Amino acid sequence: MIDSNHKMSLLGESLKVALHQVNARREGLRALLKSDRYLSITRICRLLGVSEATARRDLAVLSEEGKITRTYGGAVCEYVQHFPAFSDRERVAPAAKQRIAEAAVHQMKSGETYFLDAGTTLLAIAKTLSQTALRNLTIVTNNLPVAEILSRMAGVQTHLLGGQFFSRQAVLLGDKTRKMAALWQFDAAFLGAEGMSAEGLWNSQADVVTFQRTILSRTENVFFCIDATKIDHKANCPLAKWAEVPHIITDAHGDQLTNAQITLTSRQLVVA
Repeated sequence: MIDSNHKMSLLGESLKVALHQVNARREGLRALLKSDRYLSITRICRLLGVSEATARRDLAVLSEEGKITRTYGGAVCEYVQHFPAFSDRERVAPAAKQRIAEAAVHQMKSGETYFLDAGTTLLAIAKTLSQTALRNLTIVTNNLPVAEILSRMAGVQTHLLGGQFFSRQAVLLGDKTRKMAALWQFDAAFLGAEGMSAEGLWNSQADVVTFQRTILSRTENVFFCIDATKIDHKANCPLAKWAEVPHIITDAHGDQLTNAQITLTSRQLVVA
């Protein structure tokens, strides 16, 4: 139930702004959340050109109507709440992820600094890395299971980026995460994606894409680690066109890529 103080606040606003304008703005906010999956209060204010107080009122009403879920400092749509759990995704294509992990670790060498992205393929990379003789590594990640695995590895400094924790994805995201990532320079970064098509790579959450583009700006040596189950799948948000992809590590066969009209150079493609 909306309390009496909140009702008075809504009444005060309705005196200044026509009700249909308020409703249209809130419907616009709901549509943005459906597209972006997660929005911080700061970003809502910037996108809609409203004050923080107005943004919070709109979120309160949408939450009461069951259209969104409030979080600390923002809101998510129902998609994020029902995103497949990390443990469920870990059981998808485990053999392919292991081959990709071995190919990824083969690109690493002692004494360097790497970024490991969110996702279960990146967890497979961390597990494989923990069984090698590589030492004097610095690993930066926003992937909580990855940080937990590598924190036990001798000769590795593990840095977990801060931010808002999303339990089903087991990842930290948000403005703070991006700002912390921008302080680093990486020898290489290993990133994931939810889909790859003829147009390029895709992820379903705008905040994930924005974060990954920050990582892309901090190193030229980027490896996208994507198994063949992601072929011909498009998510909500375009991540990168193929011309922007330095390397992709995949178990996909050449004919699978050709059938999906994906053309990669020998420099781009690392076969797992």
